[in-house]
Amino acid sequence: MSTARLLWLAIGAAALAIGVAGYALLRLSAEPAKFNATDVTGVPWGKELRLTDHTRRPRTLEDFRGKVVTLFFGFTHCPDICPTTLATLAQAMRLLGEDARQVQGLFVTVDPKRDTPEALAKYVPAFDPSFLGLYGDEAATERAAHEFKIYYGAQSPNEKGSYGVDHSAQVYVLDRAGRLRLHIRSHDATPESVAHDLRLLIDQGSH
Repeated sequence: MSTARLLWLAIGAAALAIGVAGYALLRLSAEPAKFNATDVTGVPWGKELRLTDHTRRPRTLEDFRGKVVTLFFGFTHCPDICPTTLATLAQAMRLLGEDARQVQGLFVTVDPKRDTPEALAKYVPAFDPSFLGLYGDEAATERAAHEFKIYYGAQSPNEKGSYGVDHSAQVYVLDRAGRLRLHIRSHDATPESVAHDLRLLIDQGSH
Protein backbone atom coordinates (compact mmCIF):
# COMPACT_ATOMS: atom_id res chain seq x y z
CA MET A 1 0.00 0.00 0.00
CA SER A 2 1.39 3.37 -0.96
CA THR A 3 2.50 5.91 1.60
CA ALA A 4 -0.10 8.37 0.30
CA ARG A 5 -2.93 5.83 0.76
CA LEU A 6 -1.75 5.04 4.29
CA LEU A 7 -1.73 8.75 5.03
CA TRP A 8 -5.30 9.19 3.79
CA LEU A 9 -6.46 6.18 5.82
CA ALA A 10 -4.85 7.63 8.92
CA ILE A 11 -6.49 10.98 8.31
CA GLY A 12 -9.86 9.27 7.78
CA ALA A 13 -9.53 7.26 10.99
CA ALA A 14 -8.61 10.36 12.94
CA ALA A 15 -11.58 12.25 11.50
CA LEU A 16 -13.91 9.37 12.43
CA ALA A 17 -12.54 9.30 15.96
CA ILE A 18 -13.00 13.04 16.30
CA GLY A 19 -16.54 12.76 14.95
CA VAL A 20 -17.48 9.96 17.36
CA ALA A 21 -16.01 11.86 20.29
CA GLY A 22 -17.89 14.99 19.28
CA TYR A 23 -21.16 13.08 18.98
CA ALA A 24 -20.62 11.52 22.41
CA LEU A 25 -20.02 14.93 23.93
CA LEU A 26 -23.14 16.25 22.21
CA ARG A 27 -25.19 13.36 23.59
CA LEU A 28 -23.84 13.94 27.07
CA SER A 29 -24.68 17.63 26.93
CA ALA A 30 -28.21 16.81 25.77
CA GLU A 31 -28.91 14.34 28.57
CA PRO A 32 -31.25 15.54 31.30
CA ALA A 33 -29.80 16.83 34.55
CA LYS A 34 -28.97 14.18 37.13
CA PHE A 35 -30.81 15.08 40.31
CA ASN A 36 -30.16 13.46 43.66
CA ALA A 37 -33.85 13.81 44.52
CA THR A 38 -36.73 12.09 42.74
CA ASP A 39 -37.74 13.94 39.59
CA VAL A 40 -41.54 14.36 39.62
CA THR A 41 -41.76 16.76 36.71
CA GLY A 42 -45.19 16.64 35.10
CA VAL A 43 -47.29 15.41 38.02
CA PRO A 44 -50.82 16.88 37.84
CA TRP A 45 -50.79 18.18 41.42
CA GLY A 46 -48.78 20.60 43.53
CA LYS A 47 -49.87 23.56 41.46
CA GLU A 48 -51.57 25.86 43.96
CA LEU A 49 -50.96 27.23 47.43
CA ARG A 50 -52.97 29.97 49.14
CA LEU A 51 -51.85 30.77 52.66
CA THR A 52 -50.54 33.68 54.76
CA ASP A 53 -46.91 34.23 55.70
CA HIS A 54 -45.61 35.04 59.17
CA THR A 55 -45.69 38.76 58.37
CA ARG A 56 -49.46 38.32 57.78
CA ARG A 57 -49.14 38.82 54.04
CA PRO A 58 -51.36 36.60 51.84
CA ARG A 59 -49.23 34.39 49.61
CA THR A 60 -49.62 32.22 46.51
CA LEU A 61 -47.02 30.33 44.52
CA GLU A 62 -47.16 33.05 41.90
CA ASP A 63 -45.47 35.40 44.37
CA PHE A 64 -42.28 33.37 44.04
CA ARG A 65 -42.08 33.00 40.28
CA GLY A 66 -38.54 33.56 39.12
CA LYS A 67 -37.12 31.73 42.13
CA VAL A 68 -36.55 28.08 42.92
CA VAL A 69 -38.80 27.18 45.86
CA THR A 70 -38.31 24.58 48.59
CA LEU A 71 -41.54 23.61 50.33
CA PHE A 72 -41.78 21.68 53.59
CA PHE A 73 -44.79 20.91 55.80
CA GLY A 74 -44.28 20.62 59.55
CA PHE A 75 -44.92 22.30 62.90
CA THR A 76 -42.86 24.37 65.32
CA HIS A 77 -43.24 21.96 68.27
CA CYS A 78 -41.79 19.12 66.20
CA PRO A 79 -38.93 17.52 68.17
CA ASP A 80 -36.95 15.93 65.36
CA ILE A 81 -37.61 15.82 61.61
CA CYS A 82 -38.75 19.44 61.24
CA PRO A 83 -35.75 21.17 62.81
CA THR A 84 -33.41 18.65 61.18
CA THR A 85 -34.89 19.25 57.73
CA LEU A 86 -34.94 23.02 58.09
CA ALA A 87 -31.32 22.94 59.25
CA THR A 88 -30.38 20.87 56.19
CA LEU A 89 -32.13 23.34 53.88
CA ALA A 90 -30.45 26.27 55.63
CA GLN A 91 -27.02 24.68 55.24
CA ALA A 92 -27.76 24.06 51.56
CA MET A 93 -28.52 27.77 51.20
CA ARG A 94 -25.14 28.61 52.66
CA LEU A 95 -23.44 26.22 50.24
CA LEU A 96 -25.11 28.03 47.34
CA GLY A 97 -23.43 31.31 48.26
CA GLU A 98 -24.74 34.18 46.15
CA ASP A 99 -27.05 31.81 44.27
CA ALA A 100 -29.10 31.42 47.47
CA ARG A 101 -30.76 34.73 46.57
CA GLN A 102 -32.51 32.83 43.79
CA VAL A 103 -34.10 30.34 46.21
CA GLN A 104 -37.10 30.81 48.50
CA GLY A 105 -37.65 28.46 51.42
CA LEU A 106 -41.24 27.95 52.57
CA PHE A 107 -42.40 26.16 55.74
CA VAL A 108 -46.12 25.33 55.92
CA THR A 109 -47.48 24.56 59.37
CA VAL A 110 -49.80 21.61 59.86
CA ASP A 111 -50.56 22.84 63.39
CA PRO A 112 -52.26 26.21 62.82
CA LYS A 113 -53.87 26.11 66.26
CA ARG A 114 -50.52 26.64 67.97
CA ASP A 115 -48.38 28.00 65.16
CA THR A 116 -49.45 31.62 65.21
CA PRO A 117 -47.74 34.23 63.02
CA GLU A 118 -45.67 35.22 66.06
CA ALA A 119 -44.57 31.61 66.65
CA LEU A 120 -43.68 31.11 63.00
CA ALA A 121 -41.82 34.43 62.85
CA LYS A 122 -39.66 33.36 65.77
CA TYR A 123 -39.08 29.80 64.59
CA VAL A 124 -38.70 29.71 60.81
CA PRO A 125 -36.27 32.60 60.08
CA ALA A 126 -34.02 31.32 62.88
CA PHE A 127 -32.82 28.69 60.41
CA ASP A 128 -32.36 31.16 57.54
CA PRO A 129 -33.52 34.80 57.54
CA SER A 130 -35.03 34.43 54.07
CA PHE A 131 -37.28 31.49 54.99
CA LEU A 132 -41.00 32.17 55.32
CA GLY A 133 -43.49 30.42 57.58
CA LEU A 134 -46.95 29.95 56.07
CA TYR A 135 -50.22 29.26 57.85
CA GLY A 136 -53.95 29.14 57.25
CA ASP A 137 -57.12 28.13 59.02
CA GLU A 138 -58.03 24.46 59.20
CA ALA A 139 -59.71 24.47 55.80
CA ALA A 140 -56.83 26.26 54.06
CA THR A 141 -54.32 23.93 55.71
CA GLU A 142 -56.26 20.88 54.55
CA ARG A 143 -56.44 22.22 50.99
CA ALA A 144 -52.70 22.87 50.89
CA ALA A 145 -51.89 19.44 52.31
CA HIS A 146 -54.25 17.73 49.87
CA GLU A 147 -52.78 19.61 46.90
CA PHE A 148 -49.27 18.42 47.80
CA LYS A 149 -50.25 14.90 48.91
CA ILE A 150 -49.28 15.56 52.54
CA TYR A 151 -50.64 13.47 55.39
CA TYR A 152 -50.97 14.99 58.86
CA GLY A 153 -52.92 14.29 62.02
CA ALA A 154 -52.72 15.53 65.60
CA GLN A 155 -52.02 13.00 68.32
CA SER A 156 -54.09 12.77 71.51
CA PRO A 157 -53.00 15.40 74.07
CA ASN A 158 -51.20 14.26 77.20
CA GLU A 159 -52.22 15.22 80.74
CA LYS A 160 -50.63 18.64 80.25
CA GLY A 161 -52.47 19.27 76.99
CA SER A 162 -49.34 18.90 74.90
CA TYR A 163 -49.53 16.92 71.67
CA GLY A 164 -47.52 16.02 68.62
CA VAL A 165 -48.58 15.98 64.99
CA ASP A 166 -47.84 13.07 62.69
CA HIS A 167 -47.06 14.28 59.17
CA SER A 168 -45.35 13.41 55.91
CA ALA A 169 -41.66 14.20 55.84
CA GLN A 170 -40.68 15.31 52.37
CA VAL A 171 -39.44 18.48 50.77
CA TYR A 172 -40.80 19.58 47.42
CA VAL A 173 -38.86 21.78 45.03
CA LEU A 174 -40.49 23.97 42.40
CA ASP A 175 -38.59 25.57 39.56
CA ARG A 176 -38.57 29.23 38.57
CA ALA A 177 -41.69 28.76 36.46
CA GLY A 178 -43.60 27.46 39.49
CA ARG A 179 -43.63 23.85 38.30
CA LEU A 180 -43.25 21.05 40.82
CA ARG A 181 -40.00 19.28 39.91
CA LEU A 182 -38.47 17.36 42.80
CA HIS A 183 -39.44 15.22 45.77
CA ILE A 184 -36.75 15.03 48.45
CA ARG A 185 -36.92 12.41 51.21
CA SER A 186 -36.03 14.37 54.32
CA HIS A 187 -34.31 11.39 55.93
CA ASP A 188 -31.97 10.98 52.96
CA ALA A 189 -31.18 14.63 52.26
CA THR A 190 -27.82 16.22 52.95
CA PRO A 191 -26.90 19.89 52.53
CA GLU A 192 -24.64 18.89 49.64
CA SER A 193 -27.27 16.83 47.79
CA VAL A 194 -29.89 19.55 48.18
CA ALA A 195 -27.52 22.33 47.11
CA HIS A 196 -26.55 20.29 44.04
CA ASP A 197 -30.17 19.90 42.94
CA LEU A 198 -31.08 23.52 43.66
CA ARG A 199 -28.13 24.72 41.62
CA LEU A 200 -29.21 22.57 38.67
CA LEU A 201 -32.67 24.15 38.73
CA ILE A 202 -31.20 27.64 39.13
CA ASP A 203 -29.02 27.05 36.07
CA GLN A 204 -31.91 25.63 34.06
CA GLY A 205 -33.94 28.74 34.75
CA SER A 206 -31.19 31.05 33.58
CA HIS A 207 -31.15 29.72 30.00
